[in-house]
Amino acid sequence: MSISTAPSELHELSVSALAQALRERKLSALEATEHFLARMRQHQDLAAFLAVDEDASRAQARRADARLAGGSTAPLEGVPLAHKDIFVTRDFPTTAGSRMLAGYRSPFDATVVHKLAEAGAVTLGKLNCDEFAMGSANENSAVPPVGFDAPRPVQNPWDRARVPGGSSGGSAAAVAARLVPGATGTDTGGSIRQPAGFCGITGIKPTYGRASRYGMVAFASSLDQAGPLARTAEDCALLLSAMCGPDPDRDSTALDRPAEDFGRQLGASLDGLRIGLPREFFADGLAPGVRAAIDGTLKEYEKLGARLVPISLPRTELAIPVYYIIAPAEASSNLSRFDGVKFGHRAKDYTDLMDMYKKTRAEGFGDEVKRRIMIGTYVLSHGYYDAYYLQAQKIRRMIADDFQQAFQECDLIAGPVAPSVAWKIGEHGNDPLADYLADIFTLPGSLAGLPGMSVPAGFGEHGMPVGLQLIGNYFQEARLLNAAHRLQQATDFHLRSPAGF
Repeated sequence: MSISTAPSELHELSVSALAQALRERKLSALEATEHFLARMRQHQDLAAFLAVDEDASRAQARRADARLAGGSTAPLEGVPLAHKDIFVTRDFPTTAGSRMLAGYRSPFDATVVHKLAEAGAVTLGKLNCDEFAMGSANENSAVPPVGFDAPRPVQNPWDRARVPGGSSGGSAAAVAARLVPGATGTDTGGSIRQPAGFCGITGIKPTYGRASRYGMVAFASSLDQAGPLARTAEDCALLLSAMCGPDPDRDSTALDRPAEDFGRQLGASLDGLRIGLPREFFADGLAPGVRAAIDGTLKEYEKLGARLVPISLPRTELAIPVYYIIAPAEASSNLSRFDGVKFGHRAKDYTDLMDMYKKTRAEGFGDEVKRRIMIGTYVLSHGYYDAYYLQAQKIRRMIADDFQQAFQECDLIAGPVAPSVAWKIGEHGNDPLADYLADIFTLPGSLAGLPGMSVPAGFGEHGMPVGLQLIGNYFQEARLLNAAHRLQQATDFHLRSPAGF
């Protein structure tokens, strides 16, 4: 493949193509970094970035160029990436989108950040996200984006009046707008898959425990998982291979499984692949445009040799109440560390220690975070633990069992990522339940700890992107990525870019 490296075209290169061009010395890491830094400045009105340090990025790029000159063959050597601001970083501030962490600088890098750096990646900056990753629209960030004096929602590049999805909305918007070739995100209940779907890009959440959570600001510890967002499945495979692996000394939730090449199956035939279609994912409430796009994509799979199999996930509707008991319960525990004592925001005026706790948290946490802390504290309190939290954990196990029953009949599960396309900024107003309901199709897989991904599947209402969700059994990331890759060889949805970018 002949690669043009004219500066105006660099942002159209995929992660893998950019890595190849760098290895072949067709451009330098510094040139690539300068190009994307200029793109970020040009389109900072999207509000995708919370922190940029151009000098730090250039220094990383120069070191990558030195390694390339020395013959480095690291898979991502010199490739510019950006990280969701939920991962701590030494060279950039980390806020998790919250006033509570304003000005915080970590003394170490998160394991995912470190692993990508070891693979040669250059960090361009930190990406906007819902506060402590709590949200489905990226409207809950409490930190001013780069170029702004006050917080504002990230804009969807396909329609700036609409949300990009959350909580990894900054990551998805930046990739869709070609401000970065790839980015990290986190998925607790769908926060990689849903923004990827809303922004017309590819994103994957691996099996729970595949990627270390060390250095990821915790929301819900039994659900949080890191993953990549990029334009293609091939790029996601490359990034995920660098991100995953055991971390026994620092994260007890990281699985003791060796790193893998998740791209090893790319290009394999889909003949005989059984794709399960849960009837609960195609019931009333699914927008007509979304259904039409998904149906069209499923027909492409049939042309590729796959067989569509009707299945059932009978407890799908219970996923929302179960998730919104378990996740807030874990959040109330995790966020108790933010009390103004050791780091982060501290109230200026207080009378005693208890008063400092109260005022610090009242000032530092946003409304959605407070809402989830209160719900979580309530369901864990004496007299309610058995009635709510324990019952939710039992149903969680049943949801996981539903998937195992379904995988006896199929190899992968497919359906929409969300019931609708991205809604307008502010459309859900003060109705958090409307945001919660948007996660109905992504929550079951998260509760079960299964790998899942979003693949561009066309366009629905208002010309907005639609994402196809693919769910695999445990440790089936390579199979998922191949299924997505083969679809992308047959369609061009992943190649389309929003107007003006």
